[in-house]
Amino acid sequence: MTEQTAVPGAVRTERLDLVPLSVAHAGEMAEVLADPALHAFIGGAPLSPPELRARYGRLTAGSPDPAVAWHNWVVRLRAEDRLAGTVQATVTDGGRVAEVAWVVGTAWQGRGIAREAARALVGLLAARGVRTVVAHVHPDHTASAAVARAAGLAPTDRVEDGEIRWERRLDREVSDPDPLGTAAGPGRVRP
Repeated sequence: MTEQTAVPGAVRTERLDLVPLSVAHAGEMAEVLADPALHAFIGGAPLSPPELRARYGRLTAGSPDPAVAWHNWVVRLRAEDRLAGTVQATVTDGGRVAEVAWVVGTAWQGRGIAREAARALVGLLAARGVRTVVAHVHPDHTASAAVARAAGLAPTDRVEDGEIRWERRLDREVSDPDPLGTAAGPGRVRP
């Protein structure tokens, strides 16, 4: 992997470390994500450790579409030396658009962890030249809407698959037209 195609490294905030996702995180994350209530707005059910290992294996292998880059981090709460959730960005449009998402385990909710992690993620994307950040939030999910707002996103009038599209347009100029290595070019190796 070249520096351009590598997943951005760890990100440190006041209380958190966003650590690039690995299959080794599946066991601990299966516990973090075990509450069925986490799926109230997104559907599905908690995955077992083997199912989560398989999912993380697919995520860490990267998108099969060379025009799409998947970037995933686990959220480590340093004071507890414990994983508490995940953040992710799916980057498209030559690195100019990123769709983001976050989840924090029930035991860690209400402590500002998702807000802090989402702000750090948006900051990283802005620094890497992303121009538009998008999130999709269920209209009844007030906690997730508060996280989106704290990360500088605003609701639009668009509804996609029953969720409100939130956006943030970043003003800075793009210095690298492919900041997160999402465009396939000659000699580019894709997983």
